[in-house]
Amino acid sequence: MKKTVVITIILFFTMGFIHNLGHPITPDFLRALNIKDIMFGTFFALMCLGLVLGGPFWGILGDKYNKKYLMLIGLIVYSIGQYAFGNIHNIYIMSIVRFLSGFGVSASVTLLMSYLIQKSEPSNQKRNVAYGLAAMAFGASVSYLVGGKLPNLLDTASHIQSGEIIFLIQAVVNILFGITLVLLLEDCESSSEHNPTFIESIKDIRKLDKDLLLFLFSLTFVSIGAINVSKYLEVYIADIGRGSDGIGTFVFATGIVGIFTTAFIVPQVIKLKIDVKIMFIANILSAIIIFSVFQFSNVMLSLYTLFMTYVVLKSTYAPLETSFISGYADKNEISKMMGIRQFFFAIGYVIGPLIGGFIYGINKIYVFYFSVLMFAIAAILIGIMRRRNKDLN
Repeated sequence: MKKTVVITIILFFTMGFIHNLGHPITPDFLRALNIKDIMFGTFFALMCLGLVLGGPFWGILGDKYNKKYLMLIGLIVYSIGQYAFGNIHNIYIMSIVRFLSGFGVSASVTLLMSYLIQKSEPSNQKRNVAYGLAAMAFGASVSYLVGGKLPNLLDTASHIQSGEIIFLIQAVVNILFGITLVLLLEDCESSSEHNPTFIESIKDIRKLDKDLLLFLFSLTFVSIGAINVSKYLEVYIADIGRGSDGIGTFVFATGIVGIFTTAFIVPQVIKLKIDVKIMFIANILSAIIIFSVFQFSNVMLSLYTLFMTYVVLKSTYAPLETSFISGYADKNEISKMMGIRQFFFAIGYVIGPLIGGFIYGINKIYVFYFSVLMFAIAAILIGIMRRRNKDLN
């Protein structure tokens, strides 16, 4: 594995850790501010709206300009948003800066992946993408474990003070991370003789291959299902009295499973060279597993056992879909394609929590059944794509 790829994977882990540090404290922080629970989903949706718009924006710029400096700019914007969210206790300003955070963070999320793809040999691309995504997921799980314990370690007078300090720490460390990116990454600019304008690049999105478009829509449904499972599981675990520490421990356990999957299962799956078929099956099995988890009286036991099979499927699916989408891009337009991927993926992150919050208010379990439906629709769309194009494995 090339040195630059190893460095990039380490940066993925660091990014996952820093960007999730404030998540475990957020529910208690908002409740301490007397902000209604419905705003938990609204704030998250606004951040994801920033991801939706930021993905294509940073992706298009990333094919024309030096990626590492664009990532630094985006991370500075993200840090401003995170600090303001934790320290300005005004619901309207918090809503605006949540969007700002999403728009800023989409630079590193989009461009670090396109950088990894460009620096990978074609034969190792899926493997490297899998390692990058797994490193980021594991970084996030470690962050949840640490973030869940930080309020006790800080020994502050209230959840409000804990939140203020944690979001400040996150903002400062995030800027240091941006500087580290600039120092460690190689320059990576477009070598194409033709660099379209931003408007031309936006217009080109309309020319996407129909099979790719079907897959991107399926990805939106996958992200709706996945985000409702992950985010409302956190709320559900808190509601049954496990608290931020319980959330952190559970997410850390999923991270361990994800790392194991990437190290031992994904390489074997890649060798099969039937990526589309595996993604189709993964969505069907995800629907079955999520439905089954909530049929047991001891839900926590099923989460630590049966649910981990879903984590394996999710960890296998992610590198396959990213590599599949990047295969439709010219080598000088990888960033734009990753931006388009981020656009469709983040749409699900906007829609999912808004619908999920409404459903969760009616019945806590129904939100997970809604995710089952989303995975099933995604499988149907991938099945249609396979019928349209017999060459897809």
